[in-house]
Amino acid sequence: MPARHVSRVRALYRRILLLHRVLPPDLKALGDQYVKDEFRRHKTVRSDEAQRFLQEWEVYAAVLWQQANENRQNSTEKACFGTSLPEEKLNDFRDEQIGQLQELMQEATKPNRQFSITESKKPKF
Repeated sequence: MPARHVSRVRALYRRILLLHRVLPPDLKALGDQYVKDEFRRHKTVRSDEAQRFLQEWEVYAAVLWQQANENRQNSTEKACFGTSLPEEKLNDFRDEQIGQLQELMQEATKPNRQFSITESKKPKF
């Protein structure tokens, strides 16, 4: 990734990981790993691809922030995260990206996640 993007990338990366704290633990773990992999994978891309990468992740962060606030305001309803991906956006994806998206969807919708989540009623000190 070009040097002029480095501070913007770091700030965005940290912001996304902070936003993931509002996700259910299993989705947080999945999201954190995906973000880490994607940012690592795009370290050496050309400037035009870096710009597009950053724009897409900035949109993701803005949507997640908005959904977190909406979920906080509607605390009686089940938290809802995510958004539909328009078909015209899918048409812009490379085959490799479609494959990654399918893997992510399969992992996110597994009935028996690989994470065991138990919540204690008593606070631990």
